[in-house]
Amino acid sequence: MTKILQKAFILPLIVFLALAVVVYKVKTQAPIAHERLSFPIKSVDVITLKKLPFRNRAIAYGHVEPAIVLNAKTEVSGKISYIHPFLKKGASLPKNTIVLKIEPTAFEFSLDQSKAGLSSSQHSLTQLEVEEKSTRRLLEIAQENLRIGKQELARLQSILKRGLVARSSIDEEQQKVLQLSQQVADLQGRLDSYASRKSSTEAQIKQSKTQLAQSEDTLGRTEIRLPFDARIGTVAVEKGEYISTGNVLFEALGTESVEINAQLPVSQFYPLIKGFEDHPLNLKQVSNLQAEFLKIKLQTIVRLVGYEDFDAVWKGQLLRIGEAIDPQRDTISLVVAVNKPYDNVIPGVRPPLLKGMYAEVEFFTPVRDLLVIPRKALHQGRIYVANEDNKLEIRAVNVLQKRGDLLIIESLPEQAVQVGERIIISDVVPVIEGLPLKPIHVTEFEQQLAKNALSEELLQVKFSDKPVEMGEGVQP
Repeated sequence: MTKILQKAFILPLIVFLALAVVVYKVKTQAPIAHERLSFPIKSVDVITLKKLPFRNRAIAYGHVEPAIVLNAKTEVSGKISYIHPFLKKGASLPKNTIVLKIEPTAFEFSLDQSKAGLSSSQHSLTQLEVEEKSTRRLLEIAQENLRIGKQELARLQSILKRGLVARSSIDEEQQKVLQLSQQVADLQGRLDSYASRKSSTEAQIKQSKTQLAQSEDTLGRTEIRLPFDARIGTVAVEKGEYISTGNVLFEALGTESVEINAQLPVSQFYPLIKGFEDHPLNLKQVSNLQAEFLKIKLQTIVRLVGYEDFDAVWKGQLLRIGEAIDPQRDTISLVVAVNKPYDNVIPGVRPPLLKGMYAEVEFFTPVRDLLVIPRKALHQGRIYVANEDNKLEIRAVNVLQKRGDLLIIESLPEQAVQVGERIIISDVVPVIEGLPLKPIHVTEFEQQLAKNALSEELLQVKFSDKPVEMGEGVQP
């Protein structure tokens, strides 16, 4: 029994002494030195957020076509008596050049007949006028004789009452008066007929003049002149060939201007006209449609596709917008004109704009000040900002437009980004709000961004020996 009590007392004592030793060791042991940990400072490239002068741009493609194409046809029948020696495919001829003649002999005969008919009618009218003048004079004399005769008859009748004259004398005088009255009546009738005879002759003269004008016009149509400076296309006739009215003679292409029916994707068209809500267009009823399109003020540059060895560009002017959207390609037609496509041609350097060439048309909008950032600065609708304490902040933005590597943004009210803040354009890992940063301002990138926003390099093109003055119009 005593041994059992001793064991029951010794075991708790041992445990107590062990705990006491442990507590003593813990309390008397020196404290452990802890290493303070933090995120390393991250070097990042930054640019300053600014409103940059921005031009939106879009590219369309289409084939070059002459603004004026003439398919000359015959208006009279006959044998071709003359063809200009340079009326050949590909030749260039100036305005008003006589390029073709049809044998005029038959038409000259018709003209001579018309001239003779007119001359005869005019002679008849002159003769009638002379006769009318003579008849009017005779009528005046006859009327005077009748007046004298009536006076003499009255005198004799007064003498007869006094018995101083024979009755036969009265009868004789009355007979003379009747004859004079008949003469006056005849002359008056002849004089009255001249009005209708002259009207008939004048109508004949008018008809003769019309026939003469028709003959002259028909004769003039035997000579084919170019109505404008032109390059010759297909020539369908030969000298000596007999042709009928309506036959095609040749094709002439105007050289003053060409048109390009450029097809632009609808997705690129809307950004071009966005921002012109203050200039509504009335495309339904306008007297000058060109003036309406000038409100958009799109600037255009034309380049040839497949001619990379040629450093040649042309300025153009928007003329028309297509009436419908192509449902298969989802494109809209923009018709652009280029003036004087054959000027300043340099072989091997600057070709002319020929029919059928495939061209690239680049459209530029007027300059607007917008918030522009590079595409690589956007991360799933957010941008990274280096704040004043060089700490990472994450802001949400709304993308308004995209153009290549550029984005147009606006700040969301709840996380507004301010002009002048530093936008991070390099990768950040890890992306943690408050991450310490070492911003490096990349000035060269910022300058290049401003040039790209303005499309400055694209607009520094040359026409002959001087830069393009964008915005100058062309005559449609």
